[in-house]
Amino acid sequence: MVTIAIYSLTVLLTTCGAIGAQDDTNEPQHMPAMETIKLPKPNTKGATSLEETLLKRRSVRAYSEEPVTIEEVSQLLWAAQGITERTKGLRTAPSAGALFPLEVYIVAGNVTGLSKGVYKYRPYTHELVKVGNQDVRKELSRAALDQESIRDAPAVVVFSAVIERTSGKYGTRSTRYVHIEIGHAAQNVFLQAAALNLGTVVVGAFYDDDVKKVVGMDAKESALYLMPVGRLKK
Repeated sequence: MVTIAIYSLTVLLTTCGAIGAQDDTNEPQHMPAMETIKLPKPNTKGATSLEETLLKRRSVRAYSEEPVTIEEVSQLLWAAQGITERTKGLRTAPSAGALFPLEVYIVAGNVTGLSKGVYKYRPYTHELVKVGNQDVRKELSRAALDQESIRDAPAVVVFSAVIERTSGKYGTRSTRYVHIEIGHAAQNVFLQAAALNLGTVVVGAFYDDDVKKVVGMDAKESALYLMPVGRLKK
């Protein structure tokens, strides 16, 4: 009876997402990973105070032509969904039930140390999996009602979610919880960008299916947010 009970609990936890939360296995199934890039180690002791980043945070839609660096991309992705406690796989943003439905991509167009293309972030190993070889900023901009900030930024952070990870436990409230969570993660990116003297903005106006197609998301993912990132235009 004890063995059966343990097995049943394991199945329940796996279904709800508590077991396996550390595994980064949700790459698009229709598109094999072409390349894996280990990101530079993120900095956990910055020179800018939290209060200063809150003061500096702004929505920025115009960027200079200067590139961002792979070190800055690493820091932004870690701020969005990086691991802060490895045993439980806890991350920089809170998640209902620690189920972590969010997925993060980076569309790189002008990033020093990173070739052009679309990459998916693996939080637990802090690495990127290349899922597309092309610079798709123009296509992504068209999918977002031709917003120039997405076309002109050297990189775009793209958030999606697998809502099923949350709905297994929270049912009809899962969509609300996922939307709360994306707000936490996006604010992390905002504050990290401010600390790096970068600009960003959240973009929610886009055609969902078009964004999914351009980025190469899995069918189970829902596109949630676009965040173009770049240096401030002088």
